[in-house]
Amino acid sequence: MSFNLLKGKKGIIFGALDANSIAWKTAETIHAEGGTFVLTNAPIAMRMGQIDELAKKTGSKIIPADATSEEDLDNLVTQSMEILGGKIDFVLHAIGMSVNVRKGRAYTDEKYDFTTKGWDVSALSFHKVMQSLYKADAMNEWGSIVALTYMAAQRTFPDYNDMADNKAYLESVARSFGYFFGKEKKVRVNTISQSPTATTAGQGVKGFDSFISYAEKMSPLGNATAQDCADYTVTLFSDLTKKVTMQNLFHDGGFSNTGVSQEVIDRFSE
Repeated sequence: MSFNLLKGKKGIIFGALDANSIAWKTAETIHAEGGTFVLTNAPIAMRMGQIDELAKKTGSKIIPADATSEEDLDNLVTQSMEILGGKIDFVLHAIGMSVNVRKGRAYTDEKYDFTTKGWDVSALSFHKVMQSLYKADAMNEWGSIVALTYMAAQRTFPDYNDMADNKAYLESVARSFGYFFGKEKKVRVNTISQSPTATTAGQGVKGFDSFISYAEKMSPLGNATAQDCADYTVTLFSDLTKKVTMQNLFHDGGFSNTGVSQEVIDRFSE
C-alpha cells in the first residue's frame, strides 16, 4: 500500500547492486511512494550488479561515481540537480566494503593499505558525499540524509573485522556533519543500525548465516529484513520525521537492547 509519503521529493541513492540489497529495496519503495531519484554506484560495482534493471523499473537515470572521488561526487551532485530539476530532498548512503575481509585478513593481522581503502569507501565517503552536497547548496530545507550502519560500531563482533571501525567513524560523521547541516541548512542526517541482513555484501562476513540465526533468536520481534529497512528509510525521508537528526537509530527487532532471550537460554540448555 502506498501513502504518497514522498510525492514530489527528489534524491540520490548510492549502492543499489542487486535485488537483495537494501538500497535496491529502498529505491523500489521510494518509487512506490511517489519519489524520484538518480541511482549511482562505483563503475566496478555496476558491472557486478543489475542496476540497469532497477533504473528501467523506476524510470531513473544512472550516474556512475566513485564515492571516494571528490571530483566524481561534485559531478554527481551537479548532474543530479540537472536531471531532477532542482535541489535534492533525500540521499541514501548504502555503500561499504572491507578489503581485509575479502582477502581473509584477521583483525589482528590487518594490511593497512587494505584498511585505508575500506575506510575511505565505507566511512570517509559519507563525509565526502555530504561535503559535496553542502558546498553546492544542493539540499532543500528539511531534506534528509541517511547512511546504513551496524551495531558492531558499539559492540564487538569478532568476524566483522575492520568494518566495525568504519561504521563507528561513519556514525561520528553523521553526528558532526548533522550539526552543521541542521544549523545552517535545516537538513537532517541520521544513520540506521540495521539487523544482520542477507545482502550480497553481508554474506561476505565469516559465519554470517549462523549469526543471522542467532540474532533472530535474540530479537523479540525477529530480524528486520531489507524491505523493513526500506520502509523505515522512507519514513526518515518523509516530512513525518522533520525534527529527527544526528541519531543512530537501531532497526533490529529489539536485538540491541536484549541481554539474552529465552530461545538462546533454551539452546544452550540442551
